[in-house]
Amino acid sequence: METAAGGRPAGLFVGLCTVDVIQLVERVPGPDEKLTAREQTVAAGGPATNAAVTFAHLGGAAGLLTAVGCHPLALAATADLDRAGVTVSDLAARATDPPAVSSILVTAATGQRAVASTNATAHRLTPPDDLDARVADCDIVQLDGHHMELAMAAARAARAAGKVTVLDGGSWKPGTRNLLPWIDVAVCSADFHPPGTGTPSDTLRFLQGQGVVWTAVTGGARPIVWAGPDGSGTVEVPSVPVADTLGAGDVLHGALTYHLAARRPLTEQGFLRALHAAALVASRACASFGTRAWML
Repeated sequence: METAAGGRPAGLFVGLCTVDVIQLVERVPGPDEKLTAREQTVAAGGPATNAAVTFAHLGGAAGLLTAVGCHPLALAATADLDRAGVTVSDLAARATDPPAVSSILVTAATGQRAVASTNATAHRLTPPDDLDARVADCDIVQLDGHHMELAMAAARAARAAGKVTVLDGGSWKPGTRNLLPWIDVAVCSADFHPPGTGTPSDTLRFLQGQGVVWTAVTGGARPIVWAGPDGSGTVEVPSVPVADTLGAGDVLHGALTYHLAARRPLTEQGFLRALHAAALVASRACASFGTRAWML
């Protein structure tokens, strides 16, 4: 895929970076119980991070604006991202505290995951002085809603530069309402519940009421529900044997952002084609354990 100006698509991803320690288990242990995992993997994680890795894997130039730090655990994350072809801009490069570590248990029989993490609570990031230039150099900007002050600045810069903004709405966060008017495309999980909403249709109406033009709500293996300026409907999700659902939404957003990057202007047909392509990639990711094996 090439951008409208030629060359491979360039995406700027703004948000969370964690160190994911992922264990494949027969079942989640009970209180005071120990068990031996069948398999484990360690990788950089977080919504924006996994999306950037996906974007790079599909052939795009992915830049990640985040907080990592210089703790030894943080070096594992940056090394993983370097191998994945993601250019990391660490806005907390001098931080010596451990990075956010996500402890994840994946149940072998179902692929369901249990996650504990501090997420972005340890850092308040100041937008870099060259943010406008970074945005100008990309085709599309994706935000996951973490590091909200940085997300707001990036979204405003993208709007001023005429770049498409994509929101990965994993959950409703403090400040999300203020971010939405700067978003062009919002694809949210079923766990994203704006105030006063109870169904995916409610969520789509809420998002469009905040000025988001292209909207969708995912529901795992269920069809993706979408709405645009002139229509609405569903996109089927391919059926696959599920090994691990961890990061599937992040992969979907990375693939969606990749397939949207060269679409100018964005039309209903283009949006639906991007959703279809992203659902296919995300389904493929669910068929293997961890967040990287599907790329092999």
